[in-house]
Amino acid sequence: MSEWVRGRLLDPSAPPVVGERVEELARVNGAVVEQILSGRLTVPVDYVQDVDEWVVVLAGRAVLEVAGVRLELATGDWVFLPAQTPHRLLQTDPGTSWVTVTGQA
Repeated sequence: MSEWVRGRLLDPSAPPVVGERVEELARVNGAVVEQILSGRLTVPVDYVQDVDEWVVVLAGRAVLEVAGVRLELATGDWVFLPAQTPHRLLQTDPGTSWVTVTGQA
């Protein structure tokens, strides 16, 4: 895509009750940018992606476990996860808003 676009992020004051809502914001030159809006987690969620992932917390708080290390993330914190890195989302505050940037699988 070679033309400019404009959008609006999901409103953190309207999260899903449970789980997460994921919205693709852009797909450019092999990179995918998504916003994740977290609701209440009922159980921890395990992830292993086939692509590198960079994630930043725009609003809220979350607890992530990577390689046995507990990461408490708050607004402005970010983490880079190389492809095939197992990680577990342990906790989120409802309304936690994230942006992720990944390569295409």
